[in-house]
Amino acid sequence: MTTKPLLLTTIAALTIFSSSCKTYYMPVGTFLEQVPTLETVNLRQVTAQDPLGHKHTYSVYPIDSIKCFDKDGTPYKLKNGPSIEIRFTDINGKRSTFYFDRTWVIQDSVIGIQSRILSLKKAIPVSTIKTIEVQDGRKKYKYINQ
Repeated sequence: MTTKPLLLTTIAALTIFSSSCKTYYMPVGTFLEQVPTLETVNLRQVTAQDPLGHKHTYSVYPIDSIKCFDKDGTPYKLKNGPSIEIRFTDINGKRSTFYFDRTWVIQDSVIGIQSRILSLKKAIPVSTIKTIEVQDGRKKYKYINQ
């Protein structure tokens, strides 16, 4: 009788593991090449739809795919979209996660939106960024005017 719960637990664990989000990495220099300071780039307007059907229009960098690397250092192009998340770890080990399309570089800081619902903004000095991770959060946001 104990094999059935063990089998169900194993299947559930494998399902969660196989459907988890793959994390990619990006050197700070590569990030700054793709996301230059706001003073030097023309943004484009997009309209995104959230899981409840509400539409939001905002400006984003004109990036169709994000250049990053897998854990082995192999280059990868991740399709940009409203569900892409970017996580910055600073030199003290503190992590900050933003939506990639709601992240900007202004002068010497990265400014990003941490929550689409609450529109929480946070700034991080570029000089304190140690690592950058990128992943598709698989949230049901989508662009509707592309």
